[in-house]
Amino acid sequence: MPKHKLTSAPKPLDLDVRPGQSVELLKQLHILTREGKLNQDSRRKLKQVYHLFQFIEKLLLELPASESGPTLADHGAGKSYLGFIIYDLFFKALGQGTIYGIETRSELVESSKALAQKLGFERMRFLNVSVAESTQSDQLPAQIDVVTALHACDTATDDAIAFGLQKKARYMVLVPCCQAELARALNQNKALNLQRTPLAELWRHPLHTREVGSQLTNVLRCLYLESKGYQVTVTELVGWEHSMKNELILAKYTGQKKRASGERLLALLKEFGVEGMMGARYPLVGPHALEAFADRRI
Repeated sequence: MPKHKLTSAPKPLDLDVRPGQSVELLKQLHILTREGKLNQDSRRKLKQVYHLFQFIEKLLLELPASESGPTLADHGAGKSYLGFIIYDLFFKALGQGTIYGIETRSELVESSKALAQKLGFERMRFLNVSVAESTQSDQLPAQIDVVTALHACDTATDDAIAFGLQKKARYMVLVPCCQAELARALNQNKALNLQRTPLAELWRHPLHTREVGSQLTNVLRCLYLESKGYQVTVTELVGWEHSMKNELILAKYTGQKKRASGERLLALLKEFGVEGMMGARYPLVGPHALEAFADRRI
């Protein structure tokens, strides 16, 4: 089978029902009312999902064709808005491929299973596990083509990245949400760092600690992905008036691991005084690499 080709850039999606799209799905997701009218309370959510679908559709079209079709794992799936929309607009017509929704809340997993069965979306699977636990699940294949995480809170985005690395994902599509881990680390050594470097003024006040921690977290994630062979693009998901959690990280596997990115990641951790988090958060870099970097041996 020939490789799918994207012939032109996708046109911006409005909020109208697309040709062939399941009206029943949109009603079940409470996006449309029973009368088929757009639920205004869902307009913002739907705009984000549709816009993200444009990016994901382009990646799916670039995948090499296979007998079983593409695989996609959606982490922190919630009510599986994203997974259902992707299946309805792409996988349904394709006639092959599987979407895996990963969610810790059992009631949401069960309701998603019931909805998929009702709509005949037979190639959707739902797992009641955490993002971290999913890496060990035998219900998932050894390789996943696309990994998504829409508004996965705090370290769940990092767990999704670790999952993508383990599953040799060709693409990762990440929209991080609240991020507190690095802010806590910055707080622990704040007094010492204020004496050590004027950069600590960037996170002296609690509000700045939260914002700097969030920004630095995403910078480290991008460097980490580059060090593992991914080409990374960072852009906006939608306008800031629709969501404050708006940063979209797109990662495409090229196999070209950037040593400089790993070195800069290590340098940032050292500069901000948070190198102690290396072992847990970036295990494929590891503490020995940090020691080597300090001695300029890498």
